[in-house]
Amino acid sequence: MKRFLPLAVLLLAALAVVASLLPPRYQGEYDLAAFSRLPTLVNGRIKPLDTVARTSLLVLQGRQSVSTPEGRSASPTEWLLDMLYKPEVADTYATFEIVHPDVLTLLNLTPDDGAGVGKKRFTYLQVSKGLPELARQSQLAESVEPAVRTPFQRAVIQLRDSVILYQRLQGSLLAPGVPNFLEQLAHFDTVVPAGLAAVRAKQAGQPHDAAAAKALLELSDAAAALESTGYLLPIPPVGDRGVATGWRNAGGALRASLESGQLNPGLATYAGLGLAWRGYQPAAFNTLVHEYRAGLDRDLPGFMGRCDVEARFNSAQPFYTAMLLYVVVFLLAVFSWLKWPDELGRAAFALVILAWVLSTAGIGVRMWLEGRPPVTNLYSSALFVGWVAVALCIVLERLYRNAIGSVTAGLVGFSTLLIAHHLALGGDTLEMMRAVLDSNFWLATHVVTVTVGYAATFLAGFLALLYVIRGVFTKSLDAPTADALARMVYGIVCFATLFSFVGTVLGGIWADQSWGRFWGWDPKENGALIIVLWNALILHARWGGMIRQRGLMNLAIMGNIVTSWSWFGVNMLGVGLHSYGFMDAAFWWLLAFVASQVAFILVGSLPLSKWRSFSAPAR
Repeated sequence: MKRFLPLAVLLLAALAVVASLLPPRYQGEYDLAAFSRLPTLVNGRIKPLDTVARTSLLVLQGRQSVSTPEGRSASPTEWLLDMLYKPEVADTYATFEIVHPDVLTLLNLTPDDGAGVGKKRFTYLQVSKGLPELARQSQLAESVEPAVRTPFQRAVIQLRDSVILYQRLQGSLLAPGVPNFLEQLAHFDTVVPAGLAAVRAKQAGQPHDAAAAKALLELSDAAAALESTGYLLPIPPVGDRGVATGWRNAGGALRASLESGQLNPGLATYAGLGLAWRGYQPAAFNTLVHEYRAGLDRDLPGFMGRCDVEARFNSAQPFYTAMLLYVVVFLLAVFSWLKWPDELGRAAFALVILAWVLSTAGIGVRMWLEGRPPVTNLYSSALFVGWVAVALCIVLERLYRNAIGSVTAGLVGFSTLLIAHHLALGGDTLEMMRAVLDSNFWLATHVVTVTVGYAATFLAGFLALLYVIRGVFTKSLDAPTADALARMVYGIVCFATLFSFVGTVLGGIWADQSWGRFWGWDPKENGALIIVLWNALILHARWGGMIRQRGLMNLAIMGNIVTSWSWFGVNMLGVGLHSYGFMDAAFWWLLAFVASQVAFILVGSLPLSKWRSFSAPAR
């Protein structure tokens, strides 16, 4: 029966992947899926409301689901609807993640006041009591240079920014301090004429309807408040609606409606949706969504198609599924060294290909949505580094068939997708490009090429880690396996040298076109050059006979440190043209990674008498 094990594992994994790609089924009477696909303009990009909900939750609390006070798990779309139309309900959800003890003290909170796993999530009602002191402390922290801020100061600023995002999101469709705002919009055709008539009568010194004049004044004040604070721009331009400009928030649309005397149809729809959501009228809600969607499909077919695909992509979460598959790959491949090497090895290899194809599809969808090459920011670079490394592992496993390629694929694939997951906590990963990066040609040449060099250098280092771990901690590193690993590392280093060198040269040409100089000793440029020099050092040391197997492996592990510094470290220096800002959590994880690689180099340098397996000569 074990002959059928690879096929059975592949079929089960394929079924799990297909199940993850199926459209989500929302429980309840409301068509939340249709609402989640409605478009809005946020931060220069048109995206579905589903993306807004998910990325906002990731920024606020590091996950995409919310627990209600009753213990029920609310979907991102349901949470967003409560944020937009039932702020008094949303304020009771444990939405803010706060872990720094001094920040909790600042807000007069304790971990026992928190909710969820770890007691680290708090409601807006709890946080709001300490907002004045939070504002004062954040102003003090803002006066300090980002690179030298204390963890407390960074945590204060992060929470302050989260509160601002929360408040702006809540102020997108409901005007604060205006009772019955949605009802007034629903009766716009009667409220505005009556208000205008009352104002004219008052100006003429004639008897007038004070209530009608007050209602009109409230709508005018509401328009000003919403226009200044509204986070979402969900109202497309009337007329030429096939463009990405001219989108308005609710305040801008209301102001224009007051000037014209006719309520914007998009704003009218969102007002009706709010009344239906607040009044528990699912039939009316669904009818409005479908009618509004039909009009958008007619006027904005291109945008709506992208929003549909993006919402489906968000719910499918292909990279999360691939990350789980890589864990199974790693376990199957490791166990294949203990028992059933052929069967478990083939099963692991089949899952590697499945996970890689799933990641390929995910990266392809992102490229189509963004209209860009695969690497545009740190998040996409993590995806691409893992994708390239796993592709090389597939080639290695196909050539050597010893499960080393599968083990490394599982390890690298999982690690890079985990890094990408944490990078996604910063918000929308399909962000608009910075002006200097707005060049598909150079993104497709320099950035892709140099990132392939990153991936190959990392792969060589992880193969070297396997050599050291198996040689020192197990008895499984026999002579053929050691020779195979040495050939793998040598070949990958050659590959990495070529791509890192070509990518660095292309980067200099791009810099010359952008800034008027080929080389400026920018930290990022120096990091790219160090990778080239380090890979060249490894090859020359090998060619000159200065190192053999163990020396090759130790130098390849050092390549992990060099590459991680160029990939992340230089971005956190706070200086140079490639600095993306200091990230406290990333800094400590980077230090931990460097320390672990130094430890492995020390272990790999132990005398041969300490090695439990076959090893090459001392050098």
